[in-house]
Amino acid sequence: MSKNLLLIFTRNPELGKAKTRLAKTVGDETALDIYKFLLKRTRAIASKVSSDKAVYYSVKIRENDIWDAAIFQKHQQVGEDLGIRMLNAFKNGFSAGYEKVLIIGSDLYDLTPETVDHAFASLDTNDVVLGPAEDGGYYLLGMNSLHENVFKNKDWGTETVRASTLTDLKDKKVLLLSELNDVDVFEDIEHHPAFQQFIYR
Repeated sequence: MSKNLLLIFTRNPELGKAKTRLAKTVGDETALDIYKFLLKRTRAIASKVSSDKAVYYSVKIRENDIWDAAIFQKHQQVGEDLGIRMLNAFKNGFSAGYEKVLIIGSDLYDLTPETVDHAFASLDTNDVVLGPAEDGGYYLLGMNSLHENVFKNKDWGTETVRASTLTDLKDKKVLLLSELNDVDVFEDIEHHPAFQQFIYR
């Protein structure tokens, strides 16, 4: 067992439920195709990270999907909002004996395995590592002990999340990674080379 655990939060890829803000522009089917594409990209990135890995499903655990159970532990997200679901996942990780726990979403094309490995390594000399997203949230959060307050009293999905998270951590040593853009709306993919195959087909 590694001392490091990478958590991956996913939504079950279902028509009409994936990337709903993006779907307003490209339609439900294309939005679902884009999300499946992002899931495969996330799997490829995670597979190259030298840590244990756990996928947390939004609705129900799938056995025979793209996440190989020999590589990825499988769990159900539990909690009434995103913060509590993340808190419970971090608690599970630390309770299982992991010393560093790090979470990513599944809608980030530009993340690299090197960024994730760097984040884990940075937890040797920092309390928390945060990957800021362009929309005011974050695409990565890592810690070497549990800071429960960062998961509570947030307006999830708004541009205030990162700022209020950093306020909660003002007494901690926090490393900020490079800013990246996750995929939520059409403007996020409009000029990105990897997504032209979905826009012009």
